[in-house]
Amino acid sequence: MQTLLKHWQRTAITLLPLVFALLHVFEMLPLSVLQRLDDIIYDARLRLTMPGTLDQRIVIVDIDEKSLAEVGHWPWGRNKLAALSNELFERQKIALLGFDVVFAEADESSGLQHLQQLARNEFSAQSAFQTKVQQLQEQLDYDGLFARSLNQRPAVLGYYLTSDREGRVSGTLPAPVMEQAALGGRKPQFLSWTGYGSNIERLAKAAPHAGYFNPVVDGDGVVRSVPLIAQFKGQFYESLSLAMFRLLTGSPSVAPGFPPEEFTASSYQQLKSIDLKLGAQTFSIPVDERVNTLVPFRGRGGVNGGSFHYFSASDVIAQKLPAEFFKDKIVLLGTTTPGLFDLRATPVGEAYPGVEINANMISALLDGKTLSRPDYAWAYEAVLLTLVGLLLALALPLLSAVRAVLLSVTTLAAMVGINFWFYLGYGLVLPLASILTLAGTAFALNMSYGYLVESRSKRELANLFGTYVPPELVVEMVKEPDKYSMQAKNQVLTVMFSDIRGFTSISERMEPLALQQLLNDLFSQLTGVIRRHRGTIDKYMGDCVMAFWGAPVATPEHAQLAVQAALEMSLALRAINQSHREQGIPEIGIGIGLNTGSVCVGDMGSDIRRAYTVIGDAVNLASRLEGLSKVYGVDTVICETTRELTTGLTWQELDRVRVKGKAEAVTIFWPVANSDKISPEKQQELTLWNNFLSAYRAQDWPLCDTLLAQLLQFDAKKYLYQLYSERIAARRLLPFDPSWDGATNFQSK
Repeated sequence: MQTLLKHWQRTAITLLPLVFALLHVFEMLPLSVLQRLDDIIYDARLRLTMPGTLDQRIVIVDIDEKSLAEVGHWPWGRNKLAALSNELFERQKIALLGFDVVFAEADESSGLQHLQQLARNEFSAQSAFQTKVQQLQEQLDYDGLFARSLNQRPAVLGYYLTSDREGRVSGTLPAPVMEQAALGGRKPQFLSWTGYGSNIERLAKAAPHAGYFNPVVDGDGVVRSVPLIAQFKGQFYESLSLAMFRLLTGSPSVAPGFPPEEFTASSYQQLKSIDLKLGAQTFSIPVDERVNTLVPFRGRGGVNGGSFHYFSASDVIAQKLPAEFFKDKIVLLGTTTPGLFDLRATPVGEAYPGVEINANMISALLDGKTLSRPDYAWAYEAVLLTLVGLLLALALPLLSAVRAVLLSVTTLAAMVGINFWFYLGYGLVLPLASILTLAGTAFALNMSYGYLVESRSKRELANLFGTYVPPELVVEMVKEPDKYSMQAKNQVLTVMFSDIRGFTSISERMEPLALQQLLNDLFSQLTGVIRRHRGTIDKYMGDCVMAFWGAPVATPEHAQLAVQAALEMSLALRAINQSHREQGIPEIGIGIGLNTGSVCVGDMGSDIRRAYTVIGDAVNLASRLEGLSKVYGVDTVICETTRELTTGLTWQELDRVRVKGKAEAVTIFWPVANSDKISPEKQQELTLWNNFLSAYRAQDWPLCDTLLAQLLQFDAKKYLYQLYSERIAARRLLPFDPSWDGATNFQSK
């Protein structure tokens, strides 16, 4: 029950990031940090997947520092721009010219207006002067020169839209590309503007095709997209890149693209695409909910960016390039000069030329490889968040730390892979930040819970059992702490009582501190043996040690381990006595009692002091057997239940006894040694002993005398044989008793 409760607590904690992520998706609790992280991911992915190749179709004529030094400061006289346009169309034979600059004011730099004023006023009576002014008019009318250089040629002018509170306007707008009626009553969220700065009327009439060059600046100041269509006073206008693309492709009409009605609700308002229709053909450009399209940048940008060829405008005006060098090229006139303020922060550069943003957009439209954030991105995000969140919440609490890491990493890799697949295969920019954050946070919370809460449980368990249980068992226990508790339960265990023989006489002759050191050293060695054999120390009682096997860690071979520990404790005592002889300290003996049976094990005691211990009849019998070791002159006495659960040992049966508290007789044994260490002589002695016990219980005293005499030849000083010699002498005095079972009564002990 406790394990299940902790599991659900851990699951609930892991679900917390999912709740916040879904609140973010449904805009109930927008998290700007996730949007910022999505932008960072988008920028990194864009840089990682940029082709970095040169588009030979598009050329940028750059009003650079060199041009300003050679031609003069900006704005230039329109006669120079006319010369540039004529050079591009007549000598270079370009396919299309786009201007990423605006000509909002008339050019009076030629002085023509001043001459005309003089002709009307001061020199009105001088016909020769007036005639000369009229002859110079065509040459000095720079706007006229520029307009004639654009007239009837494939040129697209640029302008800008503004959100001025006063709605200031200047210049002449081109004709709108779409009317409000085309939306059929729907109200998509177009970017809406209140003002504009456009070209003077003479130029607008000469080049009626025009487009705005406003990018979309995100909250972090970075340009990632452009609005293909924008709204001004209920009418819709196109961007510079779209206007140039339409002029290149035969001027298709512009129409809104809505999703099929069978897949959307009647209240759905958003556009799916901008559709360009020319005859029976339709070219769809995906857009987001603001009718924006992400710019698929080709490279780092600038003269050395490697995406487009840059040529100095002054070189074009001076005709330094070979004829038809730009033949059939798309040419954009713009600037990379910082002083003209057309450098933008983009995902691929902090000072990116604005003219190249349009160049990238035209390149993408020509290739049909545009990027878009689909309107269903929120649904995609919500579904994946739910699936990933539930997977991690249900799975992580069940897994080890290593497997939890593997699952989390695999999930993150799968989500990134799916996202890249949609991006590279279909040009879809789908959210990823919330999913990555969810997976990372869920993993961190899960591991933190495991460390802070479960580690505390493990530390408490280790502190609780550390003084009783061997360290290696504690290590096993803390892996699954919920499996272990101090709650009492009945269990079959093997119990040991070990008492030091001769300790009382030693204590009478030693100083307290020396005695303390002796006892501590002795217990340390014996305890070490018990722990090496996975035994649990129950308590120290004076010069007695109590231990048991099989709890709190379940140990099927508990009887075998307990007997092996008893044998090793006897060997350890021999080494201790050797040291005592060298130090002149009296030797000591040991008495061990082992019994296997059902006991109650758990936390027991009073409100003041409690301990993890065992109680029951099997415990009492083990204690009685330890006392009998002295009676039979052996170091260890083991009950028949323990013997039956062990293998690989050679035993000597000692007797059948009835101890205090038990009505039935039990057979007791002494573990001689491991079977592989028994000599043939010892095996012969044990066989003879078994025959003796049979004769003893049959009350065949003559045969007993004969067999006992042979046994004394093997070991004349063995106390066990002397004990039975005395018993035989006593039994001879009694008449034959057919009801006697051969058992010895110890009811008073």
